[in-house]
Amino acid sequence: MVRARVISGLTMILLAAAATPATPDRPLLAVESPRYPPTERGLTADDWHGTRVADPYRWLETPGPAVSGWVQAQNALSQPWLENIPARQPILNRLTELWDYDQYGYPWMDAKLRVPLRRGGRYFFVVKAGRQNQGVLYWTTDPDASPRVLVDPNALSADGTVSLADFSVSPDGRYVAWAVSDGGTDWDRWQIREVDTGRDLPDTIVDTKFTGVAWEPDGRAFYYSRYPQGAGGKGDDQQQVRVYRHVVGTPQADDALVYAITGHPRHNPYAQVSEDGRWLVFQVSYGFSSNAIHLRDLRQPAAPVQRVFDAWDGLYEFLGALDGRLYFKTTQGAARGRVIAIRPGAGEVPPASEVIPEQPATLVQASLVGGHVIASYLEDARARLRVYRLDGSLRGEIALPGAGTVTGFPDAPDGTETFFAYTDYLTPAALYRYDIARDELRLFRQPRIPFDAAPFTTVQVFYTSRDGTRVPMFITHRRGIALDGSHPLLLYGYGGFDVALTPEYTPAVAAWLERGGIYAVANLRGGGEYGAEWHEAGTTTRKQNVFDDFIAAAAWLVANHYTVPQKLAIHGRSNGGLLVGAVLTQRPELFGAALPAVGVLDLLRYHTASANAYAWSSDYGTAEDAAQFGALYAYSPVHNARPGRCYPPTLITTADHDDRVVPWHSFKFAAALQYAQACPHPVLLRVETRAGHGAGKPTRMQIEDVANRWAFLVRALGMPGGR
Repeated sequence: MVRARVISGLTMILLAAAATPATPDRPLLAVESPRYPPTERGLTADDWHGTRVADPYRWLETPGPAVSGWVQAQNALSQPWLENIPARQPILNRLTELWDYDQYGYPWMDAKLRVPLRRGGRYFFVVKAGRQNQGVLYWTTDPDASPRVLVDPNALSADGTVSLADFSVSPDGRYVAWAVSDGGTDWDRWQIREVDTGRDLPDTIVDTKFTGVAWEPDGRAFYYSRYPQGAGGKGDDQQQVRVYRHVVGTPQADDALVYAITGHPRHNPYAQVSEDGRWLVFQVSYGFSSNAIHLRDLRQPAAPVQRVFDAWDGLYEFLGALDGRLYFKTTQGAARGRVIAIRPGAGEVPPASEVIPEQPATLVQASLVGGHVIASYLEDARARLRVYRLDGSLRGEIALPGAGTVTGFPDAPDGTETFFAYTDYLTPAALYRYDIARDELRLFRQPRIPFDAAPFTTVQVFYTSRDGTRVPMFITHRRGIALDGSHPLLLYGYGGFDVALTPEYTPAVAAWLERGGIYAVANLRGGGEYGAEWHEAGTTTRKQNVFDDFIAAAAWLVANHYTVPQKLAIHGRSNGGLLVGAVLTQRPELFGAALPAVGVLDLLRYHTASANAYAWSSDYGTAEDAAQFGALYAYSPVHNARPGRCYPPTLITTADHDDRVVPWHSFKFAAALQYAQACPHPVLLRVETRAGHGAGKPTRMQIEDVANRWAFLVRALGMPGGR
């Protein structure tokens, strides 16, 4: 139970950066410190289960002139500070060169690479050529011939901030439903384009986010999920989505409501259509540990929906239909994943049969292709591919070029070919074409990059966390380095939401390596590297395990002489931003710099931002629960910045259009840390405009963002060019 108590109104007049006056409860900063903009401390407080918690920066949650002025003043401090670092311009120049290559299978909102798919005898794929701001959707009838442009989002805005958020091709290849995001928002707007003519139909679909489009086999209609409209006639993401059916060529107002969940206020249904067109498969989502599967027989639309998997006892992912059976990947009864199948029909819920049993490795992806299941496993966070027959017998393995990451394999139950991408820390994503009938694999597209990877190497080590848990970590560095503690090192982590951190090439890391840096990635609990148990071990009241794992990684790197605390930087985004905020407040003396980006930093109020944010409670819990409140309060970065302590140099970054992790998290943390800082180390806030959580961010903004971060580290860690 929480009761907010506002004792005085908030007022603020701020035109420029100015020195913060010392007060009896405000530590006096050293004269070398940045002159932070004044930030009013209000008297708002909450009573959480009998504990009074001050929230002096609550006013930063409410957009308005005061908040806008404060953000402008923070940017007026941070951007010139960063631009005055001598190394920044050379870093920016080199990043611009490193980004100048063709990216095949452009990274998508869900962090997976979209690879070519085949529909109606046509191939569709996305390529971002050179320094284009956005990836372009192409199509062709011959994958080896020159393709035709289908959707080019670079032509949709002068500043490159309108992106292709998603697309879905009708089964006959005649239409593509395509969605755009404006300025990085998760809200998107769908249109329908004729593939042959490139002409857009008048159809427009709005009030959607995180939904795909599920076409009926004849391409005349599709299903999607949308939010009800709230005040102002816009979608309200504090409510549940509902599934609608849209007929091509008709207005959205005529779309028929197909399915809504009424038995639980936070369960959200999303639709898929089986390849045979018979079954409408609803994945009902809430949280990241379990979900439900409901079915509707499209041959009998008046029949009741079957709740085939409704115990919320694991995660279920629909793979496809073949010969009357529906296939699913699941963690039910198998923490590291397995594949099951059901044969639905009228009447009772059908029993499930096991197709591929749980293995020692973690099943991260399964695809139904050509009458087989292609299973992608993780063995100590490294990919391994196996091909199974539908009777569960192993047909063989697909050899990979290294210990890296694979993604792709669009479902094609009765097809004969598929595509996937491979990458590692030193190899950019290359596309491969696999003919399952012939068991033939060939390189399809490989980018040529302006980076020489030969002088560098990646090693994997294992270290012991505080409670004795064995944790893996990848370390990439120049070959033959002396382990004498002299190297600047950037440690990256995430540790949440069942997400596995696996090797991936980025121009940003290449630039860091070239400047003499070491790059380390720790595979923390809370992620998906070792299945559901590994994930659950880093959630709710066990979230401290994630931070302990990260702190242990840093301590191991120091103990093994890769670096020293003064040269050890930490970085994380989103949930990883929380990670960085938590560990820098818990162990500030262990780190030489910190880069929390778009982080979840107020853990007592994160769930108030939207219904989407409330779904994170499967990982975090909420302060509404007394036991969970205690755990959250103990590590919430906003509430653990203690006045009088010396915190490492910190650059906090966010964006004004981020409606996934709203920017007030970063605002409040910056204010709290600037107030608390008791030594000259800078605490800077950089707020990007016309950008969101990260998806669809134009190349030019990505380059500027990395240049700022790397320049900050160059100065904070005492690297050449820092002063």
